[in-house]
This record gives sequence, C-alpha cells and structure tokens, in this order.
Amino acid sequence: MIMTIHSSARAREQAPHVNRTTRTATIINALKERAQAVLNDKSIDPESRAIIRYALETNDPWLAQLVRRAEAGKIESNEEDSSEKIEALAEIICRAGDESAAALFVLMGTLQDSTEPKVIANTAKHLAFTRCGELNVYGMVDAQVAVVEGELLAHMS
Repeated sequence: MIMTIHSSARAREQAPHVNRTTRTATIINALKERAQAVLNDKSIDPESRAIIRYALETNDPWLAQLVRRAEAGKIESNEEDSSEKIEALAEIICRAGDESAAALFVLMGTLQDSTEPKVIANTAKHLAFTRCGELNVYGMVDAQVAVVEGELLAHMS
C-alpha cells in the first residue's frame, strides 16, 4: 500500500499569547504597586522610604522583604530597628553599584539624625568591613597589615 503525501498541508503555527501576562510579571507588578503605596505612606520614616525607592528603581532583590517589613510597620525611625537599616545600607554600599552613593547619602542622614551616631557608625564600619572582607579577603588583610606596620613603626621612632 502506497501512502501519498499532500504537500499543500501545513502544520498550524500557534501565535504566542501577546496579552497573557506571565505569573512572574504579575507578581513583579504587584510588588511594584505595593512599593509605590509604601512610598506614598507618610507614616513611614523618610529614610526607610528612600531605601525602598532606591530598591524599586534598581530592581533590588531585597525589595519584597523591605516592602513586607514596611507594610508590617517594622521599618521605623527608632534606634532599635536602625541596625537592620544600617545592614541594608552597608550591603548596598559594598556592592559599589549605581545606588551605593544614594545609600551612603541615606546613611549619612541616619547618622545626623541619630541620638547615638557613634553606635551607628561603628555598626556600619563593622558590617562594611565584614562584607568587604567577604568580597576581597586578601586585599583587606594586606590593608590591615599595612596599618599595623605603620602604627608599629610610628611608635618605634
């Protein structure tokens, strides 16, 4: 038995669903709307809103966590929560991206408005040293050796 093939028949091509939004895009859009609502909420302190604004503008992976904390009322301008804010700022600064200058600006404002700026400065230094050390262990060791060597030689003179 011989089968004939009809060459004019074509496989039907399916057009992509242009109007269909993926689940990921839906989640991202909802997160951006929630972040915008937090930015418009004047009951949240300006520093926290600035962090969320920069996270939103840079598509920071911490945006969801920051928005969730802000909505729960856990991001506030009190000293107890400042260590988490300082940690987030130190992380942004150590990444040395476009947003690091803005994070440094927010950190300086936090220091200025704080009742205990030395505590915040020491926390930021510790966090930055730890994070930068993770990124550049040998460079940090070399820098510390040079500082210690300079101090030892200064005392010998």
